[in-house]
Amino acid sequence: MDYALQRRVALADLYAGRTTTLDVCDAHPYLLRAARYHGEPTELSCPVCRKERLTNVHYVYGDELRTTSGQAKSVTELHRMGMDHREFKVYVVEVCRSCGWNHLVLSFVLGRDGLPGQDGPERREAVRE
Repeated sequence: MDYALQRRVALADLYAGRTTTLDVCDAHPYLLRAARYHGEPTELSCPVCRKERLTNVHYVYGDELRTTSGQAKSVTELHRMGMDHREFKVYVVEVCRSCGWNHLVLSFVLGRDGLPGQDGPERREAVRE
């Protein structure tokens, strides 16, 4: 799911003065730390301060992940996890490490269950019915 429309609305409200930078530049210290150690740099400049390029942080959630659920992971780790786990959800948050702008930009599902020819027994049974 793409959250670009919600991002545009948040920025339009900021530019129109309906919200302040304090409202949109409120990144939690853990998110800023995750951006520093697990984030993937982008080519996009921050839409608020324009001082720094944005960093994407990928958070993973899923029952099968157990203690890993809710953690930030690099893209390399996501690829490995996609082969090791049946299914989990990934949320991508863009973060400016300078001003604290952050916004959910994308969510998607990864895992073996989505791969062609990799159907597990449960999925095969469901397809036959």
